[in-house]
Amino acid sequence: QVQLVESGGGSVQAGGSLTLSCEASGYTHVSNCMAWFRQAPGKEREGVASIYINDGRMYYADSVKGRFTISKGSAKNTVYLQMNSLKPEDTATYYCAARSPSGYCVGLHIFESPYWGQGTQVTVSP
Repeated sequence: QVQLVESGGGSVQAGGSLTLSCEASGYTHVSNCMAWFRQAPGKEREGVASIYINDGRMYYADSVKGRFTISKGSAKNTVYLQMNSLKPEDTATYYCAARSPSGYCVGLHIFESPYWGQGTQVTVSP
């Protein structure tokens, strides 16, 4: 059974930084793409950043470009999200996602029942 576990969330003041980690286990293959999404209370889930493991392509939401950086770890199926210059509007639950064997990725999006982590809360105070 595939599991994604996020860590690194917390509370910071505006302008601060956090690094989120996501480790996937139980894979019988290497997911060729992994991504971070977020969902704020009362809002729809939105894609934040994605990375394509094979060729290193990265995609970012306009709202985080220049502030967030997604990267892959040395271990298989591990990704990070470095978040700098955090703003109160970045407050949300952040979720890691990975492609399932039947799924596919386009830009920020992962289709066909991706695997999801349980989420980690990020709170940015003014």
